[in-house]
Amino acid sequence: MHPISKAYLAAACLALAAPAFAQSADERSLPLWEAGVGAFGVTTPAYPGADDRNGRVLALPFLLYRGEVLRADQSGVGARLFRSDKVEFDIGLAGALPSDSDDVEAREGMPDLGTLFEFGPRLKIKLADLSPTSRLRAELPLRAVIEARGGLRRQGWTFEPRLAYELRAPRAPWAFEASASVVFGDQRLNRYFYEVAPQYATASRPAYQADAGLVLARLGLFATRQMNPDLRLFGFVRYESYAGSANRDSPLHQKNSGASAGIGFAWTLARSSRRAAGYEPIDPVTP
Repeated sequence: MHPISKAYLAAACLALAAPAFAQSADERSLPLWEAGVGAFGVTTPAYPGADDRNGRVLALPFLLYRGEVLRADQSGVGARLFRSDKVEFDIGLAGALPSDSDDVEAREGMPDLGTLFEFGPRLKIKLADLSPTSRLRAELPLRAVIEARGGLRRQGWTFEPRLAYELRAPRAPWAFEASASVVFGDQRLNRYFYEVAPQYATASRPAYQADAGLVLARLGLFATRQMNPDLRLFGFVRYESYAGSANRDSPLHQKNSGASAGIGFAWTLARSSRRAAGYEPIDPVTP
């Protein structure tokens, strides 16, 4: 699973841990911590531009912590260094599950795509309150990509400017988010996905040297429904275009578009009586 699509699985795990984001003003002081269990299923392309797909069904525990600085919530795991009414700056960590090259025809005989982590800063800006129930925000994350496979090694950088529209009516059981973003990778990251070294070249897979640049453009829709104070359902769909990719000539680039979808639930088993005073998420769950 590629890091630039961490939302497919890694952030879907965070979605298990996220409270419903349709909250009224007097409900914004949430518990300092919550714990529970959840499960989700997801289907995605094996990597951007792949013809093969990955499907996973996972069940796992979750823990939310809403500290003033340290936090693990719908935005990720990390440290919030600055926050105002309009701007938030944090350092975050996210991850993605591995992809076995033996299960991807185009990569057969090539090294597997290992477990990947992203770490780095993110600037979040609230652009406008469009109505009492909707708002528009921008995110500018810059992340180092680290692979854990026989040790730790850096696999480049990713940058994903993102625009999101959030709709959350007070006390309503449903909440929605629509987003648009583009993903850029440096040469090292794009080599990780699209380069074919001479020793892995075949008659149908010629050697290829990857370039830095655009990886994909993405549109997404996320929804959650609060069934009761402890149980919530969530789901997402996403469309990605790879037609403008900097490495569309790679033999590993086989499709110009791809779609993903996922659905799951989260069940809170315990929460603290202590409130996370003054805490108000600037954004809802985003896969």
